Amino acid sequence: MFKKLRNRFLLLNLITISVMMLVAFASIYMITYRDVRNDIQMELHRVMDFSQKENGKEGRFRRDDASGMMPPGNRGPLDPGPADGLLPDNGYAQAERSVSFTLQTDASGTLISWESKFDFDQTFYESALRKALSMHKGTGQFKLDESTWIFTARPVMGGGQKLVFLDITSRQGILTNLIYTFAVVGSVMLVALFFVSRYFANRSIQPVREAFDKQKQFIADASHELKTPLSIINTNADVLLAAGEDTISSQAKWLHYIKSETERMTRLTNDLLYLTEMEDSRDHPLFAKFDLSEAVETIILTMEAVIFEKELILDYDIEPAITVYGNREQVKQVVMILLDNAIKYTNAKGKITLTLKKQPHEAVLAVHNTGTGIAPEHLGRIFDRFYRTDPSRARKQGGYGLGLAIAKSIVEQHKGKIYAKSIPGESASFFVHLS
Repeated sequence: MFKKLRNRFLLLNLITISVMMLVAFASIYMITYRDVRNDIQMELHRVMDFSQKENGKEGRFRRDDASGMMPPGNRGPLDPGPADGLLPDNGYAQAERSVSFTLQTDASGTLISWESKFDFDQTFYESALRKALSMHKGTGQFKLDESTWIFTARPVMGGGQKLVFLDITSRQGILTNLIYTFAVVGSVMLVALFFVSRYFANRSIQPVREAFDKQKQFIADASHELKTPLSIINTNADVLLAAGEDTISSQAKWLHYIKSETERMTRLTNDLLYLTEMEDSRDHPLFAKFDLSEAVETIILTMEAVIFEKELILDYDIEPAITVYGNREQVKQVVMILLDNAIKYTNAKGKITLTLKKQPHEAVLAVHNTGTGIAPEHLGRIFDRFYRTDPSRARKQGGYGLGLAIAKSIVEQHKGKIYAKSIPGESASFFVHLS
């Protein structure tokens, strides 16, 4: 179940990230594409404007006397060039910054002249012209000799056209490389995000898994604890029914067994309800400043008789006038649970030591008892519901393993800390920090 939940979370996460990456990459590509196209159009118009200025000044497009055409790449003797000052230097530089050439046709579409600073042959110009004219558009783009060219055409006097061609292979390469880069980077990022998302998905699911496992264990433990008294009650009821003619006094022991187990079940259900209320975030008890020293002394007075009856030694050291913020009755219950736990697990003629000291910004309560202690493998679980290090002994003493779980819930609700330390075979100590 949790693996399927993790996979769904992982799939949703990857889809969300993929869509966000796709939108981001598409936005970057569209912005870059727009900038490149604008740059191409500006360059194309600069070349066209430069050519018209040159042609307007000196009759740039001229026929050669012998062939009727101007030799390729020849500016002619009447071309002033950039050195005579007739054309601003920046205009000439802008026109010369890209691979370009200009063609002029007559009304029938025949090439009559060309201009270029590059050494292209006439066949190349004618091929470019045919491709441009075949599009029947004022502007367009085509491939020629493994290069990408864009052109724009403007009509001239006499019915012909002037066409400016610009090599945009490098600019197209930028856009193509951008797509490949996005594809590679996106793929690598998705692979990396998959493993990172899987790691965090497992970590996110872990608390849910632990809570679910604890809930299953709680149900199993509660069912087990209820099963025993119910079986006893049922057995004793059968005995009473089998001896229907006997008097109540003669069957009193069976009734006492039923009453005893009923009381055990009542205590169990009350503890479970109290524990549930403690962990319900909607239930906030009234907190106030109170004298913790006086509250601990009150609990000790109520427990002294039990300690004396079991022939145990109680030694306590309570620093006076220690105040904390919290619920007085709940904190008293924590002290009672820890003392009761110490009494149950202290060896014969053993000793219980309770101390309450004021430390910077907090009060520390410590309950120490001699005895068998707690094995290291149990220390991390003694605050779990129904967990008992010695179930047989706990049942003889009437315990269900809920006391320490209740104490932990109370302390955590007070924003405090509770933990245990032990020397196996010698002693166990419980510490509570409250502010």
